[in-house]
Amino acid sequence: MNDWLLSLFGTAKPIIAMCHLKALPGDPDYDFGQGMGWVVEQARADLDALQDGGVDAVMFSNEASLPYLTKVETVTVAAMARVVAELRAEVRLPFGVNVLWDPIASLDLAVATGASFVREIFTGVYASDFGLWDTNCGKVIRHQHAIGAQSVRLLFNIVPEAASYLGARHVADIARSTVFNTRPDALCVSGLIAGSETSSQTLQIVKEDVPDTPVFANTGVRHANVREQLAIADGVVIGTALKQDGHIWNPVDRERVRSFMALAKEARGQARP
Repeated sequence: MNDWLLSLFGTAKPIIAMCHLKALPGDPDYDFGQGMGWVVEQARADLDALQDGGVDAVMFSNEASLPYLTKVETVTVAAMARVVAELRAEVRLPFGVNVLWDPIASLDLAVATGASFVREIFTGVYASDFGLWDTNCGKVIRHQHAIGAQSVRLLFNIVPEAASYLGARHVADIARSTVFNTRPDALCVSGLIAGSETSSQTLQIVKEDVPDTPVFANTGVRHANVREQLAIADGVVIGTALKQDGHIWNPVDRERVRSFMALAKEARGQARP
């Protein structure tokens, strides 16, 4: 089950670090005075710190595009494509993209930039802070094939932040039916918001019910819990804990990245194969 993880990331328990972009044109917090050149430079500094710190992969995301849309505007994808394109020659690691919260836009951006994976909400219906959150996985997967993105790995977030699944379904049932019906490359389990710890109990339930599918801890992994999380999960998506003072909107702290990766590598050596 971990063959593709080893092939793409060089480890069975990869640490995927978020490269959070500043607010983009069309976002309420976009800085017109600084402009897109500044957005690129801020992303470049974070990318350099993440790569120098030793992470296994990076994922570009429009984290500052609050409040999020479930169907993003064209300008968002265009702006993200510019950032990734300008940094592409400097990216030394496998990279992915995540256009919050739009799976079709994420795939479009992946094809345009050469990204190896995307993370999104592909399945389910949710009551969320952004309204009723409906998905159409069949349409998205058909779009993936129509644009030639079959090689792009899909990380399905089945416990999305700021949302609750409509209907009384246990997370184990959601995991099993998602794997059976949609064949994801991996499942992601999250806390309430970015930076909130993923429940180890929920991770364990999902992992036990879909043992042949990689399961990622998607939020809230930090220095203090990486050993516990990697003892269960097949990988980690991390952003907040690598920032200065552990604050999501701060720049990436190179030394925090290095110290976290030292702990993660130690944990990987002790975690189950």
